[in-house]
Amino acid sequence: MRHGTSKRISGGGETFAVAPLAGRTRWFFPGLWAFLLVVACLTPQGGAATEPVPAWLITPFACALVVVGPYILLQYRRIALEADALRVMAASVFTHRVPIAGLDLERARILDLDEHVDYRPWLRLFGMSLPGFTAGHCLLRNRRRAFCLLTRRERVLLLPRRDGRYLLLSPEDPHALLSRLRELADEPRRD
Repeated sequence: MRHGTSKRISGGGETFAVAPLAGRTRWFFPGLWAFLLVVACLTPQGGAATEPVPAWLITPFACALVVVGPYILLQYRRIALEADALRVMAASVFTHRVPIAGLDLERARILDLDEHVDYRPWLRLFGMSLPGFTAGHCLLRNRRRAFCLLTRRERVLLLPRRDGRYLLLSPEDPHALLSRLRELADEPRRD
C-alpha cells in the first residue's frame, strides 16, 4: 500500500517526509552570521599594514565557517521504515533505530505540545535545540526520556516505547506514518 507522503527506498523500506522547518529556524543561522559579523567588525583590529590578507576580508568567511556546518547538518532529517524497524535521523548526527515491535502503538497519538506540556522537551541530554527545532535525546517535562525530531509543536506524533521511553516526531503527515506503523505491527511474522 502506498501512502501520499511516503516514498519507497532501496531495500524495501519507506521514508516519510519530515515537516518543514519554521521560518524562525531557517533564519536563525543567517541571523547569527550577521550578528557575529557585526561584532567582529566592531571589535578593534590591531593588524599590521603588512598583512597579506586584510582582516575585513577574512572576517566574513571566518564567521561563516562557524554557522555553515550546523546549518548544513540541520538539512538532513529523515524518518524511515527499514525492514522491521523505525529509523529516525535528526541533523545527520543524531540517529535512532527502534524495532516496530518495541513500540506501544496502542498508546501512540498525535498531539499539540502547547496543550500537552508534560511531553515537551525540557532538558537536552545529547542533541541540538534551536528556535523551532529540537533533535536528539531529551528529558521531557514528565521526567521521561525521549528521542526527538521536532520541527513544530502541533501535530506531533508521540510514539511510546515498551521500555518507558518515547519518540516525538514531526512527520509532514503523522496520520500516514502512524497507520503504516500499525499495519506493519499487525502483519504476521515471517520466520
